[in-house]
Amino acid sequence: MRKRKSNIFKGVDWLLIGMYLLFVFLGWLSIYAATYSDTEYEVFDLTTKYGKQMIWILLSFILIIVILAIDKKFYEQFSGIFYLVSLASLIGLFVFGNNINGATSWYTFGSFGIQPSEFAKAATALALANYLNERNQDLRKLSNQLKAFTIIFLPAFLITLQPDPGSALVYLSLILVLYRFGLPLYYLVIGFLALLLFVITLYFGILVTLGIATLTISLLFGYLSYKSRNYFRHNWMRFALIYLFAGLFIVSVDYVFNNVFEQRHRDRFNILLGKDVDDQGIGYNTAQSVITIGSGGLAGKGFLQGDRTQGDFVPEQQTDYIFSTVGEEWGFLGSSFVIFLFVAFLIRLLYIADRQKSVFSQVFAYATVAIFFFHFTINIGMVIGILPTIGIPLPFFSYGGSSLWGFTVLLFIMIRLDADRIYEW
Repeated sequence: MRKRKSNIFKGVDWLLIGMYLLFVFLGWLSIYAATYSDTEYEVFDLTTKYGKQMIWILLSFILIIVILAIDKKFYEQFSGIFYLVSLASLIGLFVFGNNINGATSWYTFGSFGIQPSEFAKAATALALANYLNERNQDLRKLSNQLKAFTIIFLPAFLITLQPDPGSALVYLSLILVLYRFGLPLYYLVIGFLALLLFVITLYFGILVTLGIATLTISLLFGYLSYKSRNYFRHNWMRFALIYLFAGLFIVSVDYVFNNVFEQRHRDRFNILLGKDVDDQGIGYNTAQSVITIGSGGLAGKGFLQGDRTQGDFVPEQQTDYIFSTVGEEWGFLGSSFVIFLFVAFLIRLLYIADRQKSVFSQVFAYATVAIFFFHFTINIGMVIGILPTIGIPLPFFSYGGSSLWGFTVLLFIMIRLDADRIYEW
């Protein structure tokens, strides 16, 4: 047994830390540009949004030291406690939370706010890693699948009730991690087909989608029966159930869309499907974001020279739409650089996940990759208008202390676990 070195920076991945520092720096510059005005120009003016973000950034360095100083075994042993505390913090919002923009997602303390769903991501990833690490749980067993799904869906369900479905969807990215550890592929296939049927039903209507589904299933059944004479006799019940569940799902889409979704969510889907164009209403932010990015051209207008950013054409640009600031001020080249940097970051995370020696560290690392990938892909797709607006931040760029700290905790726990991979326990 080797004793872990007292130097907390021993074995850490400096490339990831360097990327983190670069992301945070570029993110703060973008927030400064998005909130800058002629009457507010002091960098350390703590009454401004960029001033408050600076406080969160400086405090994050203390948080990093604490995370790196904690032993790997601590994260394993107390992962269940972290998870329960995160659930309690989400439940507490219904009593003590503050409603902002229609969602009760925040605890407010003066001019600062904490969004517990951002920290619950790391806690959920730790709980999932600990569960799969226990006796190498076999995810081919239904009982183990249900337990893993419960760990993921509990916080997602509580966040949906706030209601904040955008943040809740992030947790579903953890399901991808389960496939790396034995979850049968048919879950992914079923999920993809359900999403496809959902979109087709919204676009074409129930009757047309029922016809398409019936024809597709019948052709598949006929082909398999043609290839094997006994196929019909042995599998007719299975296909009857497929017909039944597909039909029930298609019929339920209309009810869910009109009675479960809020109007703002229905509007966003309609805009994405081209059924309802409202550039002055629910689609205003996205439309202005696309115009703002396009106005940057090849090389951009320069730092603090974005007239559309300075003119507040994109409401709350410093949060979910921060990438439009990058697009206008630094153009196609600058935007491409930021995207390339994120892709390189994700590749590095994936490389580190692959080299972990323990199941606990590997599951957490893959969960970190999945969460960052989901945030990056959805946010960029949302800002350029190819995905519906669901309101999730761009890691390290979007304004918000909870977002910054949540991603910092997630990343540096992974860095801590990776640094300890060379030690035997």
